[in-house]
Amino acid sequence: MQTGNQIVSTEAERYLLIYMIVVLIIIATLVILFFIIFQKRKNKILLDKLKQQQEFEEELAKTQQEIQEETLKHVGRELHDNVGQLLSFATMQMNAAAKVVSEDVKSKVGNASDALKESLAEVRALSKSLNSDVITNLGFEASVKNEIHRLNKSGLIEAQLTINGERINFENKKDEIILFRILQEFFSNTLKYAEAENLNVALDYHTDYLGIEVSDNGVGFDVENAQQGSGMTNMRKRSELIDAEFQLQSEHDKGTVLRMKYPYKII
Repeated sequence: MQTGNQIVSTEAERYLLIYMIVVLIIIATLVILFFIIFQKRKNKILLDKLKQQQEFEEELAKTQQEIQEETLKHVGRELHDNVGQLLSFATMQMNAAAKVVSEDVKSKVGNASDALKESLAEVRALSKSLNSDVITNLGFEASVKNEIHRLNKSGLIEAQLTINGERINFENKKDEIILFRILQEFFSNTLKYAEAENLNVALDYHTDYLGIEVSDNGVGFDVENAQQGSGMTNMRKRSELIDAEFQLQSEHDKGTVLRMKYPYKII
């Protein structure tokens, strides 16, 4: 009888042990499942926050771009309408004065009149490059040509434009404006800081993208250690808005090169 009770007791303990093991496995499984679900929800929340932050930054960049374009458009119109009219009036007055002054000062008046005419032409060209409506009507390529012509006429630098391939129209006209503003920013930085004598711009039309390369022979700078000023930041941010690849390279005494790939869509 005692042996039988020991056997029953052993069987009961065995079943109890199995039961406890099963319970522990179930609890461990539930804990693991809970942890996995918790991590997935946590990761989803983090991804949602990251996505919202990216969308906010993109929207902010677009808003800043629109504000800048409106400001530049207003400045361009003011230059054309107000400053341009004043220069036109001054030119007419100088031409009238040239007819009545004595011969010994007529040449000086003529030189002043020519200077006013050149100033008027420069103001009108500048107003066109600032006004996004004009850029949209002309198109990206024509706007770049006008800007290169304006730079050469200023005498501050010798600029050259090379175009390869057959021109392809952009589906989004706003992209043309943004690309043009990036190039304008590079031109402006070159004139301000590079001490360059030459500026080269190359536009390469490919089947699915437009390749752009802009280079100068200026003093250059250390890109890695350079302070990220508003000019460089603006160029990068604008390129992100249109999904364009952006690469800026520079070395001391070796000039600066900007390379971009803009993936346009064919109309």
